[in-house]
Amino acid sequence: MGKFLKVSIPIIILVLVALVYWRYFFVFGEGVKGGTLNYFEKKGFVFKTWEGRLVQDGFQSPSAGALQSNEFRFSAQGDEVAQQLERASGRFVELRYKEYLSPLPWRGAAKFVVYEVLEVGDRETNSKKDIPAMTN
Repeated sequence: MGKFLKVSIPIIILVLVALVYWRYFFVFGEGVKGGTLNYFEKKGFVFKTWEGRLVQDGFQSPSAGALQSNEFRFSAQGDEVAQQLERASGRFVELRYKEYLSPLPWRGAAKFVVYEVLEVGDRETNSKKDIPAMTN
């Protein structure tokens, strides 16, 4: 019985560590989203984190015949990103983010974490831009 415990306890601990890493620290996806910054605020009971909402153009329909606004809820990482977004309320922004499977209290309330602001601009000027041609 003692030999079984000496082998099984490290294996169980290793599996639990791997599951915690996969659930909370593994980056599931990365990308860029653009839209109008609806709100951006610092909130929390113990851990004060920056939370925001971006409203994107178009509509997303979860079921046939229904319309729903397409919004992107996110947490912001770092003071530099927070300062840029604080000044951009109501303006068009492009944000680079990482997606985790679950949020952590000190990382923010959302599973999407913005770590870079690519562009802040007016709505009219960004909508008239041409899409750049792909180069080989």
